[in-house]
Amino acid sequence: MSTDVTTAQNIDTLFLEQRRYPPPPEFAAQANAQPDIYDTDLETFWAREARARLSWFKDFDTVLEWKPPYAKWFLGGKLNIAYNCVDRHVEQGRGDKVAYFWEGEPEDDRKEITFAQLQRDVVRFANVLKALGVKKGTPVGIYMGMIPELPVAMLACTRIGAPFTVVFGGFSADSLSGRLNDMECELLITQDEGWRRGNRVSLKATADAAMAQAPTVKSALVVRRTGGNVAWEDNRDHWYHNHAGEVSDDPASCPCEAMDSEDLLYLLYTSGTTAKPKGIVHTTAGYLTGVSTTHHYIFDVKPDSVYRCAADIGWVTGHSYIVFGPLCNGTTGVIYEGTPDFPDKDRWWSIIERYKVDILYCAPTAIRTHMKWGPEYAERHDLSSLRLLGTVGEPINPEAWIWYRDHVGGGRTPVVDTWWQTETGAIMITPLPGITTLKPGSATKPFPTIDPVVLDEQGNEVPAGQGGYLAIRKPWPSMLRGIHKAHDRYVETYWSKYKDMYFVGDGARVDEDGDYWLLGRVDDVMNVSAHRISTIEVESALVDHPKVAEAAVCGRSDPQTGQAIVAFVTLKGGDPGSPAMARELRDHVGKRIGKIASPANIVFTPELPKTRSGKIMRRLLRDVAENRPLGDTTTLADAAVVDEISRRAKEDSGKDEG
Repeated sequence: MSTDVTTAQNIDTLFLEQRRYPPPPEFAAQANAQPDIYDTDLETFWAREARARLSWFKDFDTVLEWKPPYAKWFLGGKLNIAYNCVDRHVEQGRGDKVAYFWEGEPEDDRKEITFAQLQRDVVRFANVLKALGVKKGTPVGIYMGMIPELPVAMLACTRIGAPFTVVFGGFSADSLSGRLNDMECELLITQDEGWRRGNRVSLKATADAAMAQAPTVKSALVVRRTGGNVAWEDNRDHWYHNHAGEVSDDPASCPCEAMDSEDLLYLLYTSGTTAKPKGIVHTTAGYLTGVSTTHHYIFDVKPDSVYRCAADIGWVTGHSYIVFGPLCNGTTGVIYEGTPDFPDKDRWWSIIERYKVDILYCAPTAIRTHMKWGPEYAERHDLSSLRLLGTVGEPINPEAWIWYRDHVGGGRTPVVDTWWQTETGAIMITPLPGITTLKPGSATKPFPTIDPVVLDEQGNEVPAGQGGYLAIRKPWPSMLRGIHKAHDRYVETYWSKYKDMYFVGDGARVDEDGDYWLLGRVDDVMNVSAHRISTIEVESALVDHPKVAEAAVCGRSDPQTGQAIVAFVTLKGGDPGSPAMARELRDHVGKRIGKIASPANIVFTPELPKTRSGKIMRRLLRDVAENRPLGDTTTLADAAVVDEISRRAKEDSGKDEG
């Protein structure tokens, strides 16, 4: 466990994980992915998958046109995403198969939606959009919670060729209006209210405030969810249920628009810390090929699979792995409207038991939250239907990985720890569960044809075991096609650091087996006495302690060491922490990594600041650590959490027991 530093520009990797889990033989024998999947060249592989997985109105004649930094895939082809995700399954006799089990937060609020019903719903919704003036090329905004009409609205847009942007239902009016203005949306789809922890949340009120700042939006289409009273503008606002009774749900009344492979499908905005959010451009054929292919092989979906991705559809994970990838593959999915702790902390596990879910995909933050609550909630339910688990959103601490496998997967299921981004569209580095020997905390291998490399500041490939900057050398079908209306920003952000290579913005290392370990965002690397230490490694060491449920670390300015490490720690069982526990944790990190990585300050807190998608907002923790005014808090799930952390941090200021 070395702490040697070869250059201040590289990222030191100090935390070593030794546990290994080869594929169970019975799983490997039936796996969708077999070892020869890695043997095919880039264009041959993706042309084969595109033709096998997608139905084309007109076949493509050129697989790839690569003119860095822009790629075009499957040129000459014509297709429609709604047709691929819905209509063809009905035409092929699978109309009675369940497309979605939907469960509202009120426990008795449930629906089974077959592919035939989904087709009628999408046609009806598309005809309402057309009646309101939406046509091919009309930009549409969508601001909704996790109700069935959200994927229906997305699919209705794809049916008629209207590009859209989904804005997460927890965003503020300012965040929503900024996105509507950038895309110049002409219509906004929203709902009256949603449910959250038993309370009604008014999305329409936020949408009204946003539309007041979005002059291109001429109409609002409002879905009734709760029936609560909402403000209304007669010349602008339209109840969906009123219009739905006036249009046909016959597929012949709204044929699927033939779209070019590179036609714009959607924009999804990545939230910036200070700069304007970036409108990431995703197009039609390459994106659908990427998400359906990765969904098939990585999650080993079978014709009878019941698959649950626990993300929000407002994020890219929901776009790719709740809506488009699974539906393209004809997979039955589960959508849940509410929070995992309503009415109690076993809600997720009751859902898995009820629908006999066999694949679960969720964020490490959610796993650590369940760790904090305790395994007894999962133990109340029969989870034996699960045969595969997955993680997404950030690197997973090894101890959270083990807890997930043991307490949710019964100590028997493979865990696929996936790395990808909004920009990549689909999963890029991942185990294939019938092939890969799993390592807790490692995303392991690049998906077939994906060509990553770990580089130093000068662009040299770093040796095995050494940390550096992750880049991708070859194009892939689901990659972003730019930033909307911002070519120069696209080039500067992703393509200027290394020539003709996509700069990821994450740190990584590759071990002696060729497996990748993600080290978090480059701007989350701390520089302590010329050692560049990644936050994820220190967090992993802290969570490795049996009393720690969650931890997040960041750097603060220090006159002696450049930066000092500040750790924000949540203990199991509601333990409030103590100076003795702080010393114990420092010693534990010192033993697991080295004394250089021991936190200078440890702040015990009952909760960490998280977005409603479950990501820890480390930017706010850096503000607290540096005693700065807090930045944007509009995406926080609970704003009171950061106030409590600030109070505790001030109480601890000046106490440096390191």
